[in-house]
Amino acid sequence: MRLVFLHGPAAAGKYTVGRELAALTGFELYHNHLVVDEVLKQHAFGTPGFVAGRDQRWREHFTAAVETDRRLIFTFNPENSVPQAFIDWLFTALPARGLTLHSVGLTLSEAAIEARLATDQRKQFKKLVDLDLYRRLRASGTFATPVIPRTDLEIDTEHSSPVDSAARIARHFDLG
Repeated sequence: MRLVFLHGPAAAGKYTVGRELAALTGFELYHNHLVVDEVLKQHAFGTPGFVAGRDQRWREHFTAAVETDRRLIFTFNPENSVPQAFIDWLFTALPARGLTLHSVGLTLSEAAIEARLATDQRKQFKKLVDLDLYRRLRASGTFATPVIPRTDLEIDTEHSSPVDSAARIARHFDLG
């Protein structure tokens, strides 16, 4: 199984780049909000039930993907309701079972993040769109953990279009 782990801050373009990469490579796009939005139907964000439910669903999906040798793109925004243990499991336990993990960090300036926060696409996935809330979360260190163990490729999405970013990822990891 191959996994492209697209990580970066809010509004970095993870979903958009992931969608382009999926179209280019045939990999399945596993957008993290597919799980987040489902778990939010039962538990408030950040509560113990939410954290446990999201973790369980993510682990089940990745375990099944390894067992069936699927090719995935996973979008991820580090924020402190995600236990470090999940990231460590993804980067160590699954590779021990045959997963090839390609870690791609998407970056952009704070000004660009703030300008992109309130887009319609972000609203449809119940993503963070409130600028004041984003600033408070950032100032309190919410996005400092979990720590991503490694980044194999970094792309500045402020200066690279989603199509160009996807093509660069596909070339770098020979995903064709």
